[in-house]
Amino acid sequence: MRITVNRHAHFNAAHRLYCNDWDDATNENVFGKCSNPHFHGHNYELIVGITGEIDPKTGYLIDLKIVKDLIKSEVEDVLDHKNLNLEVEEFKNVNPTVENIAVFIYNKMKPVLGAKYDLTITLYETPRNFVVYKGE
Repeated sequence: MRITVNRHAHFNAAHRLYCNDWDDATNENVFGKCSNPHFHGHNYELIVGITGEIDPKTGYLIDLKIVKDLIKSEVEDVLDHKNLNLEVEEFKNVNPTVENIAVFIYNKMKPVLGAKYDLTITLYETPRNFVVYKGE
């Protein structure tokens, strides 16, 4: 029987969406206020979904303490209260859109979880804007 467990977390981060080879007017036209040269921030809400088989001995799919610790080490310690453009190496040449942040989180967590589990990252940038990434 396959089942999914979810762990909810959050982090706060600043970013600026822009393309270096565009002028400020083009960046503002494409990214709006998200291209503010002085950056802006979000209170990101993260849902990490892990899918797999229930262990018949423990009754767990995975100990959620493991998931909590993984989110802390691979996501919160790396992204929380950071300027993504300036402080996170992976975003120095990649626009830190919610889409790219979700892929980044997936790529940090999946190798640690391994092939035993499927991983789904749901990342809310605002209460109404979110993405879902399953590594596809």
